Amino acid sequence: QVQLVESGGGLVQAGGSLRLSCAASGLPPRKRYALGWFRQAPGKEREFVAAIMESSDRTHYQDALKGRFTVSRDNAKNTVYLQMNRLKPEDTGVYYCVAESGSSWHVADIDYWGQGTQVTVSS
Repeated sequence: QVQLVESGGGLVQAGGSLRLSCAASGLPPRKRYALGWFRQAPGKEREFVAAIMESSDRTHYQDALKGRFTVSRDNAKNTVYLQMNRLKPEDTGVYYCVAESGSSWHVADIDYWGQGTQVTVSS
């Protein structure tokens, strides 16, 4: 059974930082999975945030978030992280950890989703 378990969300003031973690387990060994993050703000569609490939550590970001967000992974711990700096109220939403065997980073192509963790940025 695949599990993606997020942690680290919470309430932070604008300009602050948060670090999200996601522990992955049960991913089928026959495929290589990139790990990443999506988010969904109230009343909006789910959107891609960032991702990191398994073997190369190659990263991919939503253009608007480059420079503020950093994705990393620890393969020994099967954990992916999202460091979020200079947070803004518009970063508020539920952040989902995801795993994809491809690299399209479209919602429909995601293989597995976590339950999500709430991030709230106050002004």
